[in-house]
Amino acid sequence: MVAIVASSLFAALDKDGDGKVSASELRGCMAAALGEGMSEEEAAAIFADVDGVLDREEFLRLAREAELGADEEGNNTCLREAFGLYAAAEGEERCITPASLRRMLSRLGSHELGMDDCRAMICRFDLNGDGVLSFDEFKIMMHDGLM
Repeated sequence: MVAIVASSLFAALDKDGDGKVSASELRGCMAAALGEGMSEEEAAAIFADVDGVLDREEFLRLAREAELGADEEGNNTCLREAFGLYAAAEGEERCITPASLRRMLSRLGSHELGMDDCRAMICRFDLNGDGVLSFDEFKIMMHDGLM
């Protein structure tokens, strides 16, 4: 199921459907999804080692590197930021719900996944059976799905 999320995200970024993501496609999606733009310099830094475009393999490699780029104290800064994009406030704790997962995937352009698909994706890594993903469960999902 994690592969579906990664494929959906890659497909959402690949606006022209050529199997590659360009810096301009990345900048456009970041602006649409986050409400804030990415500078040309930031995009150029991401694409510096990949000849100006990212294919699926390079995309997954960068995702793995981002996960491994956590600070020395183990705070997983990149993962926390990613988790925050998908999470919803649930009581006092932030977690990823089927609705918040579907909402973010829709923002990224993936409209083919329904609520049942999102529930199934969450269920696979929902270790305590509460129907949502905590940050620790999200971390496990990202590690198992991308490593």
